[in-house]
Amino acid sequence: MPELALKSVPGRWVLAATVLGSGMAAIDGTVVGIALPSIGRQFHAPLVTMQWVVTGYLLSLAALLLVGGTLGDLFGRRRVFCIGVVWFALASAACAAAPDAAALIVTRVLQGVGAALLVPGSLAIIQASYAPDDRSRAIGAWSGLGGVATAAGPLLGGYLVGAVSWRWIFVINLPVAVIVLAASVRHVPETKAAGSPRLDFTGSVLTVVALAGITYGLVEGPARGWTAPAVLSTLVVGTVAGIAFLVAEARVTAPVVPLTIFRLRQFTVTNGLTLLVYAALGGALFLLPVQLQVVDGYSPLEAGTSLLPLTLIMLLLSARSGRLAARIGPRLQMSAGPLVVAVGMAMLARTSDTSSYVSGVLPAVIVFGLGLAITVAPLTATAMSSVPGDHAGLASAVNNEVARVGGLVAVAVLPALAGIGGDAYLHHAALAHGFRTAVYIAAGWCAAGGALAAVGIRNPAPPRRRVEVQLGPQWHCALDAAPLARRG
Repeated sequence: MPELALKSVPGRWVLAATVLGSGMAAIDGTVVGIALPSIGRQFHAPLVTMQWVVTGYLLSLAALLLVGGTLGDLFGRRRVFCIGVVWFALASAACAAAPDAAALIVTRVLQGVGAALLVPGSLAIIQASYAPDDRSRAIGAWSGLGGVATAAGPLLGGYLVGAVSWRWIFVINLPVAVIVLAASVRHVPETKAAGSPRLDFTGSVLTVVALAGITYGLVEGPARGWTAPAVLSTLVVGTVAGIAFLVAEARVTAPVVPLTIFRLRQFTVTNGLTLLVYAALGGALFLLPVQLQVVDGYSPLEAGTSLLPLTLIMLLLSARSGRLAARIGPRLQMSAGPLVVAVGMAMLARTSDTSSYVSGVLPAVIVFGLGLAITVAPLTATAMSSVPGDHAGLASAVNNEVARVGGLVAVAVLPALAGIGGDAYLHHAALAHGFRTAVYIAAGWCAAGGALAAVGIRNPAPPRRRVEVQLGPQWHCALDAAPLARRG
């Protein structure tokens, strides 16, 4: 196994390649929201089309994320990572050249496939490449630098949309992909999983069918009517595929998601909280950039900058939050944090009444940023610590998948629940009313997550100390985990 030093030249290049690679995928998952008003106006597209521009990417990424990690374990992490980078770059070029909304949706789906190949490989490469003494520091650097890259994305995207064209948010991926590919080929060592991991083909196909069918029905239902044959049939197919997935995973020897892991109460409750909180975030943050530009008159750059305090709060406080949860247990923070997020979400409703950033947007962003800082680190650590140690990577992967599915479903259903349809997202009064309703619904989801954690989460028992040995205070070390880890 390779054992690189973080401070060595190859070690730095490996870190740079993985950060830039995963950063491309993370940025394209968020920056498109800044460009939606411009895309909608150019293509004269209704809201349902704009939903597909976002959900098409999220759908293929969520459906194939675990598959991408397994392919890396099987055929080589560097190889699959590089294939993902090339695929992502080509799909980005196709997005930039899309002649109409339908072509943009198709190319966004293809972009998500590339992201599913490179995202799990980025952290797996870190884990497999560095010496044990440097591994945790490399993961920490990967997480921190990835956060900085994600924060810079909306700023860069807002500038490009306002100064040039929305198409440039995709063009910018091409030179980055060239750098990542060159660094990977030259410096990233090739690694594979020990043993002979198997690809659960049946489970993987059923996952794609279930997510695609249900997502299509939820997105198209408000526009076409819930009784429309296409809507009903896809909802039925998706539901049946979901049930078949549960049956198949219980029978195969190497399932993509071992269902026995959900017998652990702490793990199941943690993922329920993840689903609710990330659904609220995904739905509200899908609508917020549009609200700021259409209702409050923000430029794309100003809309992209508006959430910067959220990222800064997370970077400053997440590690401290993790250490606190390790000392007092996660229950208090996982119960109270979502309630603080809910208050911040509800405060966003004031953006419809004032165009002032300082009095309208900033207080809400600070409050729900504090709520996320309270919640996310103990949530991720609990998801991993609630299972046996040899399944920590699987637990992190499942938790990440649940978060992505929550965001995917929220983007599909929240506009309909809030009464935003057709081209209402381009009209001041209709969007302002719908946005207020949407953030109140999202706040309710967060509050429900806090209640779920209060009832279901348990603090770990303190370690027993032997009487005859004098020991100082001890506590479990919290892990402010990276978004995704793979087995092997």
